[in-house]
Amino acid sequence: MSLSTRVVISLAAGLGLGILLAALNKPTLSEFAANLEPIGTLWLNALRMTVVPLVVALLITGVASASETAGTGKLAARSLLVFIVFLTGAATISALVMPAALAAWPVDPQAAEALRAGATSATVRIPELPPLREWFENIVPTNPFGALAEGAMLPLVVFSLLFGFAASHIAAPLREALLSFLNAVIETMFVLVRWILVVAPIGIFVLALGVGLRGGIGAAGALAHYLLLLCALCIFVTLLFYPLAAFGLRIPLRHFAQALAPAQVVAFSTQSSLASLPAMIERSNSHLRVPPRVTAIVLPLAVSLFRVTSPPMNLAIVLFVAHIYGVPIELPQLIAGLVVAVITSFAVVGLPGQATFFTTTVPISLTMGVPMELLALLLAVEVIPDIFRTVGNVTADMTVNAMLGRNTAAEPAAVREGAQ
Repeated sequence: MSLSTRVVISLAAGLGLGILLAALNKPTLSEFAANLEPIGTLWLNALRMTVVPLVVALLITGVASASETAGTGKLAARSLLVFIVFLTGAATISALVMPAALAAWPVDPQAAEALRAGATSATVRIPELPPLREWFENIVPTNPFGALAEGAMLPLVVFSLLFGFAASHIAAPLREALLSFLNAVIETMFVLVRWILVVAPIGIFVLALGVGLRGGIGAAGALAHYLLLLCALCIFVTLLFYPLAAFGLRIPLRHFAQALAPAQVVAFSTQSSLASLPAMIERSNSHLRVPPRVTAIVLPLAVSLFRVTSPPMNLAIVLFVAHIYGVPIELPQLIAGLVVAVITSFAVVGLPGQATFFTTTVPISLTMGVPMELLALLLAVEVIPDIFRTVGNVTADMTVNAMLGRNTAAEPAAVREGAQ
């Protein structure tokens, strides 16, 4: 049984048992269940402690490697630029659509209160947004180690980016030594994350037990609301690539859909863009008539660096949590969260899905001043949106590959002939 399946079962069992104990109204049983909560908090804190060092190390190595990749040729550099444009565009869509969707279809106040009550037994302090001038001045940290200790993510991200770019310009032996050390840090953190995730079903069960005990059936309704919104957003972002191919690339819509279908089926069933790569290569070359020399560069880069659904979905998760807690999101917060969402999407290559969720959402939460108590519960149901994430990523990879293939002297008529 996979970890994702065990986590979902633990979530359902914890919620169900908590709701049952609340209905029985037995003080002894309720007190016993409440006394288990420190176990869930301990597990959550253990997972949180890996986020900052992992993000910093991943960003520095990722930026340094991407800089070297861009230097290998114009096509690779153009691919990276296209990735950034699409990631930023997708995150912007989320920043516009998610608040509008929550305003049009807000979470039921009682369900939101149940989820808040169930997420933590402690009082959640909603941080205040500093004045715009102060916020802007603090983007560049005066003391990176102080920012590291405080968990100030945006200054840390800026420092990591600048450090990574600088590392790509030092002598090769020094750069290799630095990246070797950081890769050792990353691998060590991977081992630690895997250890923590082994006991994820226990941590999730205890956290969900508290949610069910204090929040009752309303908490389950709020989680269902979350799943519907997230999956709908991901499908919406994915569908935008079809008119782009039809009108921007002049690929007949039916032919484009047929070309993508086999790779999308693999993505849906495996939740892995890497597993979908052979199908993406074959269909891109045979049906979309992308030159093999383009596919050989663009698709491996895309699978490694380009996860178009990551910024919009992760930003949407934080916006949903802000909605649940009633945290007002001002424009500077939204822009900062958008920027961090785009940047951290490059930093999660090779991470397991559950760790990816925390490594990308926690920095956004910290940047926007949104409480993180709900993230562990949302992690438990991430297996469902993750299916749509992978399909969206594969769709975007093949679209960008076709776009860059056309811009690299691909014959426009070839695509039309393939549609016949």
